[in-house]
Amino acid sequence: MTSPMRVLSIPMRTRFRGITTREVVLVEGAAGWGEWSPFVEYDAAEAAPWLACAREAAAGDWPAALRTSIPVNVTVPAVGPEQAHSIVRAGGCRTAKVKVAEPGQTLADDVARVEAVRDALGPGGAVRVDANGGWSVDDAVTAVRALDRAAGGLEYVEQPVASVEDLALVRRRVDVRVAADESIRRAADPYRVRDLQAADVAVLKVQPLGGVRACLRIAEDIGLPVVVSSALETSVGIAAGLALAAALPELPFACGLATVQLLTDDVALAPLLPVDGVLPVGVPRLDPAALDRLAAAADRVAWWESRYEEVTR
Repeated sequence: MTSPMRVLSIPMRTRFRGITTREVVLVEGAAGWGEWSPFVEYDAAEAAPWLACAREAAAGDWPAALRTSIPVNVTVPAVGPEQAHSIVRAGGCRTAKVKVAEPGQTLADDVARVEAVRDALGPGGAVRVDANGGWSVDDAVTAVRALDRAAGGLEYVEQPVASVEDLALVRRRVDVRVAADESIRRAADPYRVRDLQAADVAVLKVQPLGGVRACLRIAEDIGLPVVVSSALETSVGIAAGLALAAALPELPFACGLATVQLLTDDVALAPLLPVDGVLPVGVPRLDPAALDRLAAAADRVAWWESRYEEVTR
């Protein structure tokens, strides 16, 4: 009999967000499987919304879809320009999100990476950058202007600085759209971005924000164009993001949901990889062999079981 909870460990193609292996938990419910994959450094309170999202998916409790496919961007980690160029060419998308402001790297590194991405996309593609809050206000203004030139025009810059207040300052000093991610998903009040007019775009991630329906409420209340993005999930978790993108009344930008490309393996029989820059909306079928192939070591299973008990206590 299949366990209602499976702990998996999946190697990544490139170091991303400081990790080389992605650990995820698949939770089974009445309608199928949901993914619970909070990052290991998150405490129980921060991991709880991620579990609510998994349970919503496993219960089949998603709203009706308004579209059957979702345009997506290829994600480019903080790699060298040659590798960045290859990732974009292999990614099959017309939009690229480029990681910048990596600790230990320079603005020159970021400029070279963005120039390579623009070359790989050609003049018609869209380039966006994500700093994960890594700059000060003044450094952000300098970097955004330089990267905007390197890209021949940025679509937007995501989370250039850490705080909402600083985000508002940067937005008033640059001519590039500003998108908020951490300032929404890791904030006590996600609506301060709206109240301080700190962003032009809201980046929503279904796991950290508690599920598809919770995100729809935020999207309606925050009053900004929405980009649905991944929290580095398998196809099971990506399907929840696609369900959100499919249910939004409007979807003006490509979504950041093509991150299965960053993993060396996946749990679905047909992994959610983009074709011609889009992903299909729907529930992926699990590959039983993958559940065995990717099973985490016993000590990691015990760690996640303990964490699950802590979150549900």
